[in-house]
Amino acid sequence: MAGRPRKSGPAGPLTAAEGGVRLAVHVTPRSGRNRIEGVGLGADGQPRLWVAVTAPPEDGKANAAVIALLAKSWRMPKRAFSVKIGTTAREKLLHIAGEAETLLPALAERIGKTDG
Repeated sequence: MAGRPRKSGPAGPLTAAEGGVRLAVHVTPRSGRNRIEGVGLGADGQPRLWVAVTAPPEDGKANAAVIALLAKSWRMPKRAFSVKIGTTAREKLLHIAGEAETLLPALAERIGKTDG
């Protein structure tokens, strides 16, 4: 799906995982600017955080830009983020290292502030 995110269901794009949380994202590379667009449904109908980055989708540049944007926006270290699934796809599953009990509510609040 191209364009703006659609409204997601109540579950959201975050899930607890061993050693942290998983974040489902949809990435738009070569965008006009870097931004977190909000939560919407991916092609699979599951909620995802939509992120746009100016970097091209080559040699991991878009992945690095997504991680840098999220880390900066959420004031977290870049080393806490890794791409687990979808390194070459627009729809990705990121792992954010840390305590899930602490991360889930904190990230859900931050994501909620971007969901317009």
